[in-house]
Amino acid sequence: MCEECWKSLLPEPSAHCLCCGRFYPGSVASHVCPACVEAPPFFIRHRSACRYRGVAKELILLFKYQKLWVLGKDLARFLYSSLKDEEGLWWEAEALVPVPLHPHRYKQRGFNQAEYLAQELSGLSGIPLNKNRLVKRRDALPQTSLSGESRRDNLIGAFAVKGRGTFSDKIVVLVDDVFTTGSTLQECSRTLLESGAREVRAVTLAQVGRAGI
Repeated sequence: MCEECWKSLLPEPSAHCLCCGRFYPGSVASHVCPACVEAPPFFIRHRSACRYRGVAKELILLFKYQKLWVLGKDLARFLYSSLKDEEGLWWEAEALVPVPLHPHRYKQRGFNQAEYLAQELSGLSGIPLNKNRLVKRRDALPQTSLSGESRRDNLIGAFAVKGRGTFSDKIVVLVDDVFTTGSTLQECSRTLLESGAREVRAVTLAQVGRAGI
């Protein structure tokens, strides 16, 4: 990657939902979106560093599917530098937890991109990494092959926590690469809360926009 391409990777300046983190078009102020008012998600706060398009999209695809692991370090630094001043994400957090892959998917890909990002974020933030405790016990269909309600249904019961008391009364920050509908973060958060976590927050590298956004 040349210096010019890295320089073109910039944080998203748009306003956003103060709960789910969905970017708003235009110049409206950040506020809680109607969907979160009506049905708050299990996580209390989520933020993405940028939109999933352009250079950001190309970098994530290279990192995730072409196994260019070296990109993960700089992508994690970009994520943290973009969001490090948002105290609502990091304050008193006790564990960074990567969204897990099913063992079969892990074997195919060779690594978990969310785990790689979380490991780098742990070094940058000082928040301990807790991996291999939140697990994916069912090899659900890839979320990219589904949409809307199908994504939510696809993940019901797919995750579990290993180890009794692992997250009891802890504030947890979930880490993933791309936020689309929020179904993955929602189900992981529900699982963590049911295991005793006090609060779940989430960060992602990039966010897929709704149609026309």
